[in-house]
Amino acid sequence: MAAASPPPSPPHPKRPKMSSSSDPEPEPTSLSAAGADPGQPRRRYKRRKVAIILAYCGAGYQGMQKNPGARTIEGDLEEALYQAGAVPEADRAAPARYEWARAARTDKGVSAAAQVVSGRFYVDPPGFIDRLNAKLAPQIRAFGYVRVTNSFSAKKFCDRRRYVYLLPVLALDPSAHPDREAVKASAGSENQLAKCVECSERGRKVPDIMGREGKLPDSEEEKVLDTPGEETVAAHGELGDAKSVPASSVTETGLGDGVMIDLPSSGNGTEAQNAELGSNGAGKCDIETAVGNCHSEAVPTSASETICSTVGSVDVIASVVAEKENNFEPADIEKERMQATNIQKENGEESPLLKNTFAYTDEVKEKFNRILKHYVGTRNFHNFTTRTKAEDPAAKRYIISFTANTVVSLDGIDFVRCEVVGQSFMLHQIRKMVGLAIAVMRNCAPESIYDVAFRKDIRLNVPTAPEVGLHLDECMFTSYNSKWMDTHEAVSIEPYAEEAEEFKIKYIFPHIAAMEHKEGAVALWLHSLNSRNYPDFRYMETTGSEAKVGAVVENMEEVQMPSNNVSE
Repeated sequence: MAAASPPPSPPHPKRPKMSSSSDPEPEPTSLSAAGADPGQPRRRYKRRKVAIILAYCGAGYQGMQKNPGARTIEGDLEEALYQAGAVPEADRAAPARYEWARAARTDKGVSAAAQVVSGRFYVDPPGFIDRLNAKLAPQIRAFGYVRVTNSFSAKKFCDRRRYVYLLPVLALDPSAHPDREAVKASAGSENQLAKCVECSERGRKVPDIMGREGKLPDSEEEKVLDTPGEETVAAHGELGDAKSVPASSVTETGLGDGVMIDLPSSGNGTEAQNAELGSNGAGKCDIETAVGNCHSEAVPTSASETICSTVGSVDVIASVVAEKENNFEPADIEKERMQATNIQKENGEESPLLKNTFAYTDEVKEKFNRILKHYVGTRNFHNFTTRTKAEDPAAKRYIISFTANTVVSLDGIDFVRCEVVGQSFMLHQIRKMVGLAIAVMRNCAPESIYDVAFRKDIRLNVPTAPEVGLHLDECMFTSYNSKWMDTHEAVSIEPYAEEAEEFKIKYIFPHIAAMEHKEGAVALWLHSLNSRNYPDFRYMETTGSEAKVGAVVENMEEVQMPSNNVSE
């Protein structure tokens, strides 16, 4: 007779699934101290896979992605997570160990109103968001978090990203801030300063900006010149003779569009990196021809009397170009300059003709939206980024929409709201798309340039618009939310829409407006937007119709929707 088998033992209870190891992890010190009773046994907390929704202003940061030796949003955020007790000491500065991921990488100076990051964090006891915000700078705010699936990744599961570029309306005006050699940067703090009063408080340092000798100043000018204690700058004529000019702001209508000669109190050249405007190194003083006699007549000395982008100054600019190309007599240039000066000085007030009347009308909006529509669809954007070759599959991106339908006013400046939605974007891609669209709007480049801009066999030098107006407006997780809607909360900015809007009003929008008022970020950049600095603007004129025919064949081979692209 067979022996009876022993009764089955009860199954062992399943050990709770941990995030990074089979052994329970000790709770962080900061969590154990939060509301813990010294007489009670220490409680162990579990890591949770969560998605954190946050916003930040990019001012002063070298972008989102962590970079050794640079101050980044990601670097500050990782340290704050540790300080808030969300990350243990063993995983500090090792984001891969807690499955860190971000929905989008933003460039230097670019802000975000709805960024999403994910990872495994200690979010208990309650108050995780408050603890995190207490460790962050005021310009970085976490709105909240949601529990997500164990496989969730903010980068891989984000299927659409919406960016907004706030562009000053005047940037679309072909007559506003026209190209001048006078705003070409140079090295050295002893050079004279040329500035457009709507561009920057400091302007750009330019060698030999004063041009050749002119008429002697009248008695009123002599009083200004003889004022004791005033700093002076050397004005070189054709023969190298020097004249003393006061360092106080002097409007020179002969330069057109309100160029001003000024000497800064300090030789701060921090703006020089954005001012490599000339690609051919020209402009030692081509402005001499344009200026004519720089000291000839007294002109309004207050900044309020100088207005960029005026009807009168456009005539002067036209005469400057004509004189340079067709060898007009200097007397004709002087006559044009005097006419512009007389208009501006009429009755001691600005003439109505000098006031800019450009607006974002329906006609302008229709044209700008037509230009932006060239980017919609699947395109090869190798010309709109850096370090990505045309043959690289990553160069193909899918743009869902690109529109500019509304105008917002920030601190007295009107901005066009350019909204682009796409699967993912490459480095500088949006800024280059905006830059080329502005060049076409300002008649610097023909609209037909888009016939070749996306071709693999053509390399174009595309201008990059300033970063200050760009911000990440939303990260969308449509597919994930649809698949897990019954078991998990949606990853969305909607529950925090009001907080996000308040953050934009408090931090992002004032920063954009301040950069235009103080630095003239976009206005100064417009001075470089010309076919001399970007000879590829005239590519279609030199290649003829062959390039256009090739572009048609290229577009026919494009696929409407690419495979799953997880790049940012």
